[in-house]
Amino acid sequence: MENNAIELKHISKVYKLYDNPMDRLKESLGLTRQKKHKEYYALDDINFSIKKGECVGIIGTNGSGKSTVLKIITGVLNKTSGDLKVNGRISALLELGAGFNMEYTGIENVYLNGSMIGFSKEEIDAKLEEILKFADIGDFVYQPVKTYSSGMFVRLAFAVAINIDPEILIVDEALSVGDVFFQVKCFKKFEEFKEMGKTILIVSHDLSSISKYCDRVILLNKGHKLAEGKPKKIVDMYKKLLVNQLDVENVDRESDDSKQELSKENMQSEADKHWKSMLTCNPDVVEYGEKQAEIIDFAIEDELGNITNIIEKGSECTIRMKAKANVDVNEPIFAFTIKDIKGTEITGTNTMYEGEDVEVLHEGQYCVISFKQKVDLQGGEYMISFGITGFKDGGFFVYHRLYDACNLTIVSDKNTVGFYDMNSIVDVNLEEN
Repeated sequence: MENNAIELKHISKVYKLYDNPMDRLKESLGLTRQKKHKEYYALDDINFSIKKGECVGIIGTNGSGKSTVLKIITGVLNKTSGDLKVNGRISALLELGAGFNMEYTGIENVYLNGSMIGFSKEEIDAKLEEILKFADIGDFVYQPVKTYSSGMFVRLAFAVAINIDPEILIVDEALSVGDVFFQVKCFKKFEEFKEMGKTILIVSHDLSSISKYCDRVILLNKGHKLAEGKPKKIVDMYKKLLVNQLDVENVDRESDDSKQELSKENMQSEADKHWKSMLTCNPDVVEYGEKQAEIIDFAIEDELGNITNIIEKGSECTIRMKAKANVDVNEPIFAFTIKDIKGTEITGTNTMYEGEDVEVLHEGQYCVISFKQKVDLQGGEYMISFGITGFKDGGFFVYHRLYDACNLTIVSDKNTVGFYDMNSIVDVNLEEN
């Protein structure tokens, strides 16, 4: 334990679920010998340790137990069984509102949080100016926090958490409500903490941040720890998990050498399914057109052939669509576009631009169109749209369009300015004075 900041051994968290409140009452009063509850394991025999000075990320699907782990480590929840050891003073930023009294002003909550961690009033006095400068919410610090916007709230909460000199910093998804400039400031502080040899444990769906800042990543699924290791390896496994292509029973067999083989096997076993069934698709997709030619399926594939919404920046990916002609269609044009989450069209192309013309698609005929490219988009979230258009009776005609059909997540450990990376090769020569 001397070199570890946190140790979890056989940690489980079990909840009792009742069909109705009366069953809970009967069981608690001993009025029945029958067990009236079902046991739900939010965590089941979790084991891992975090060394001092490490930045470790925890990822997993919703309901995997990520936040439950953090709450047990910070003492917000009690474990059902197992052994937990924490070596160092913890400062935690969990879900919005945790540890704050909504009736108190911002200043009063600073002192409340500091005292809960173990600081005296004099120690908080010495750090107050630094905290308020980092939060940068002006005179709102003198107002009750119940009047704050979510952005102001997280600014103050994070300023308190990170400026009271913790030895272990624990952060849940709360940073997602901060603006981009505040997030830059926070991650700069993370780097300073790492250089100072402090420990950071972070839960996030932002895989770019996980890849860039974490030394190691832990993958959870349905209360179980599936794997831990270097960010790239674990993110690859998470991508497979999202589309049900990860063999969770034999996850230890996953290795760099076997990825290509596993990918082919998975693709063959899924061949009878729609590609889009293995993607996270938009339930509110905007669809229009008379469907003389119709988009019946689409996919995003990584460079190993896995169908996934998550692509690594700098890698190759294939955007694929499958169409069917319901009548004879002359010279159809197949297209895709990529937009950011604000709706700005970033890039896109079509078969006409690329010089891959289709003379005619006959009634009942199917056609698969594949666009393969290197991805140099910045890390972040995007939406992909698909379309079949053409020229009919001298005018432009839309046969079928799917706007914002699915999301595309680009994972990056290096972002530059703007929408895409120019892949500059930089050479710096220092000259003698």
